[in-house]
Amino acid sequence: MSEIPGTASGVVWQSSPPGSIYDYIKVASFSIGADGLVDQWSRRAAELFGVTADQVRGKDPVQAFLPAELRSRARRTVAEILDGREWTGLVPFRAPGGEHAEGIAEIYVMPSDTGDGRPGAVCIVVDVRALRRIESDLAASQAIFGQSPFGFLLFGTDLTVQRTNRRFAAVFGGVAEEHRGRTVHDYLSRPEADRMDAALRRVLETGDPVTDLQITGTAPGSSDRRHWSINLYRVHGGSGRPVGVAGLGTDVTRRHSAAREAANARRNLAILNEAGARIGNSLDLETTARELLDVAVPGFCDLASVDLYQSLLTGDEAPPGQYGSAHAESYGGGSAALRRVAFASAVSDAPLLTTPDCVPDGSAPAAVGEVHRFPFNSPCAGALRTATVRTVPGGEGSLVQSTLAVPMVAHDTVVGLVQFARAKGSEPFGERDRALAVELAARAAVCIDNARLYRREHERALILQRSLLPPGDPEAAGLDIACRYLPGTTTTEVGGDWFDVIELPGHRTALVVGDVMGRGLRAAVAMGELRTAVRTLALLDLEPAEVLSALDEIARGLGGPGTPSQLRRSGASAAPPRPGSSREADLSEVYLATCVYAVYDPVTRRCTFANAGHLPPVLVEPGEEALLLDVPPGMPLGVGGEPFEEVQVELPEGALLALYTDGLVESRDHPLDEGLQAFRDALTDPGPVLEDVCDQVLGRLDTRHGEDDIALLMARIQGLPAEAVGDWRLPREPRSVGRARELTRAQLVSWDLEGLVDTVELLVSELVTNALRYGEGEIRLRLLRDRTLVCEVWDAGLVQPRRRRARDTDEGGRGLQLVGLLSAGWGSRRTPRGKTVWFELGLPDGEPAEPTVDQLLSMF
Repeated sequence: MSEIPGTASGVVWQSSPPGSIYDYIKVASFSIGADGLVDQWSRRAAELFGVTADQVRGKDPVQAFLPAELRSRARRTVAEILDGREWTGLVPFRAPGGEHAEGIAEIYVMPSDTGDGRPGAVCIVVDVRALRRIESDLAASQAIFGQSPFGFLLFGTDLTVQRTNRRFAAVFGGVAEEHRGRTVHDYLSRPEADRMDAALRRVLETGDPVTDLQITGTAPGSSDRRHWSINLYRVHGGSGRPVGVAGLGTDVTRRHSAAREAANARRNLAILNEAGARIGNSLDLETTARELLDVAVPGFCDLASVDLYQSLLTGDEAPPGQYGSAHAESYGGGSAALRRVAFASAVSDAPLLTTPDCVPDGSAPAAVGEVHRFPFNSPCAGALRTATVRTVPGGEGSLVQSTLAVPMVAHDTVVGLVQFARAKGSEPFGERDRALAVELAARAAVCIDNARLYRREHERALILQRSLLPPGDPEAAGLDIACRYLPGTTTTEVGGDWFDVIELPGHRTALVVGDVMGRGLRAAVAMGELRTAVRTLALLDLEPAEVLSALDEIARGLGGPGTPSQLRRSGASAAPPRPGSSREADLSEVYLATCVYAVYDPVTRRCTFANAGHLPPVLVEPGEEALLLDVPPGMPLGVGGEPFEEVQVELPEGALLALYTDGLVESRDHPLDEGLQAFRDALTDPGPVLEDVCDQVLGRLDTRHGEDDIALLMARIQGLPAEAVGDWRLPREPRSVGRARELTRAQLVSWDLEGLVDTVELLVSELVTNALRYGEGEIRLRLLRDRTLVCEVWDAGLVQPRRRRARDTDEGGRGLQLVGLLSAGWGSRRTPRGKTVWFELGLPDGEPAEPTVDQLLSMF
């Protein structure tokens, strides 16, 4: 189609075809002369009736087109028309020759004058079938356009509204006709209107439709944000000329809301899944708090902080202060003291999280690590007090839109507060968000409470464990001792490793190293019980194998009453298990432990070893390589059924003896054999200072893995010199008492201990007299001088002396009372060939201590 501008009056002429309504209704025309015959015949008439102008010009139209039964009436009508009457009506017709189907034409006849002044007529003809088709199309179009549940608009080529339907008017107000001439800027915000306008122009220019154009806005009189899906397509006239753009709008707000809810649900599930995987991987309270914020920011909120009660962090078991209680004054009328342990922000250059009314007037927001309190009437304090979530709107001028103050509740106990905040411009918190916030806080609270409980148990176990280790630097006669204990660093529980140095009568020393299998407080308690038992058994002066046998029975009974070993010792038969219990449950309570027990005699420099499943001792003789002593390992304590063997080794002067636990020589990365070899290499050619040797060993071995506790006990052999020992054998006769007194006096004088002569002579005479009276065989007297003075009297009798109170009329029976009164300690022990009775005195450092009158009278 081409358009040629016309005159200045604005007339525009169009070339054929016109593309107007006449293209649809196919209007035809012909004229009748004064003689009633066809004078002119248009081309449209030729198309409508199917005959050319040559075929019909000069013919009677009534005769040519009308059926015979209508011709008489039609001729009268033609005559009336030629007389000057207008006529309109429906006329059936048939094409000459029957080539076309018969039809009905609507004819409008207007009288006219011919060129010579005679009357004629001009006939306008329309095919009734075309009219009926147009009427049907218009009715259908009107029904679709007017009754559609979607909003319809028709934009003209100038992008103004030409037509709308009732649905569109119902949304944007008024009636449909009132929207004519408006533009998209009358309905939408500027950014959205510009998008819509650009889309309209693109469709009008290119003809490419636009589908599902998402537009947001608000309807007049409403603040609710609506979402519309717009489809645009270009509309053409009958000749194909674009006449505008049609738009179909659908309200998809509910679909957007459902999609947003589904997306939020998926996001929340993903956050919960991530929380389950990331929160609680550490037993450190601050780390757990940071793990919570790593999950929440930025996936759930823009800013977040965690505050924990200060008492929780310091290990104070007292509950937080309650509002209105006697503690309220100490809290300044606010919450209990809290420490901010974590803060996270997804907003660049964001300040510390500040919740309105949760910061005292004139105070700055709490920084990480700072101890603070919330004001009494603040939302945060209320959330802590009531254990409920509080939603706090952001203050004026703040970048925070709203904040959720969520108490962290674990086992019905509030342990702290987490604040989730979203910046302005973000979607506000909804009910689902509140539920998710509570769930995240609860998960973190349980992990934090578990970490608190673990830390409390761990600290108590460490205190217990360290309290059971020898304090300071142990000392022993004839030994230079150094020790080290390193707790595991990567394990989550304390271990059961222990060592001990026990002084025995006769300046002998018991060296003990053990390891309870398992970890935790129960293992530490079992270790304490075994260590106490070892000390008790050592004071009985039992042989090493006997000590381990007794320990084995004790270890089998650590699980509680009713264990098989206890029933066997009591002679009772095994009772049937209680409901809900089993033998397996009882056995699971039995603790296993390994232990090596050694007794060193500095006089003979002999050491007797017994081993219960422990690693062998290491001996380094001067100038030699380190060797593993061949001590039969035996079974661990708690297994039972197997006796323990003893091995006696004579140790040279200056030799080095090392007892240790498996944490020193074994790890996941290094097998035991390699660790033992590395330990022996580290001990070869040790230095003179034993403390330096311990540090050298720990420095050279891979002890930083921290998988297990490490106990190391080292002793350098320094036997008693011969001049510090007085040893005599006395015959079994009465004069041996006097002989013992003489030998004692001479030995003490040679040691410059004249101040002890009278006391020691008296006590030696009492013990030798008892040996003559109640003992058997040869008598042996031995004096040992080291840090203290020890006197031992040996005989072959097996009856142990027993201290008793003599009656007032008895002439004897007060010897052992006198020994106990005048000595620092006394006792007796069995030997392979009898017994030994001994007493000990401290070396004089001033005036000798003499018994008081009351002490002497107490013997009677």
